[in-house]
Amino acid sequence: MMLTDKRALITGADSGIGQATAELFAREGADVAITYHTDEAGIRETTARVEAAGRRAVVLQLDVGDPAAVNAAYDRIGSELGTLDILVANAGQAMSGMPVAEMDDTVLERILRVNLMGPLFCARPFIGMRRSQGGAGKIVFISSVAQHLPTPESAPYGMSKAGLGSLCRSLSRELAADRINVNNVAPGLIETPMTADRFEQTEVLDQSLERIPWHRAGQPEEIAKAILYLASGASDYVTGHTLVVDGGLTMQWGGA
Repeated sequence: MMLTDKRALITGADSGIGQATAELFAREGADVAITYHTDEAGIRETTARVEAAGRRAVVLQLDVGDPAAVNAAYDRIGSELGTLDILVANAGQAMSGMPVAEMDDTVLERILRVNLMGPLFCARPFIGMRRSQGGAGKIVFISSVAQHLPTPESAPYGMSKAGLGSLCRSLSRELAADRINVNNVAPGLIETPMTADRFEQTEVLDQSLERIPWHRAGQPEEIAKAILYLASGASDYVTGHTLVVDGGLTMQWGGA
């Protein structure tokens, strides 16, 4: 197993990529702290999957955009689970249909706070935890191909993900001396509750799939495997990198 007796925090683990990652990490030998915002049924399902794999789950309700709440969550994780080895900053919020000229400031600030500042808020106490143990550890941010591609009518989302790519690179340099790896996974179109609306609109879905060379959406489990690689010892010489997992979408963009 790739994560035997490791301890990981996975934010936004109530569904989709976060849920798949928690389950995979448990199967690979890790105990996990898992957070959710409002989906209590989803986090119960994640907990059941982790426990079915024979590992422990510590469940926390958390708004990652609230730094005080994040710090309190780490205090609880430290007392109930112990010092973390891995952070997967997955929690995020989508948006669409809002041109810049008509943008609601509340939406703008919320997207940036959750998608960009939230991962930073989660990284800060993790760094302190690891330094108290002499360093080492893995940080994996979950970004999006939106960090590379235009996002009309959802500019704050693209801004937040592009900023996350920059945070990954900057933080990887800051933490190199501590031997803390910092990397980023940028999924393409993945079939999750966050993208459910697109899958319910046949014409919109067909247009999306046409842009993807593999002509299919990805599954959360496929992204979880990429995260596992970056969270494990197999990636010890990888840092400051964004791993794009998109069926070729970014490569194909604009060429169809």
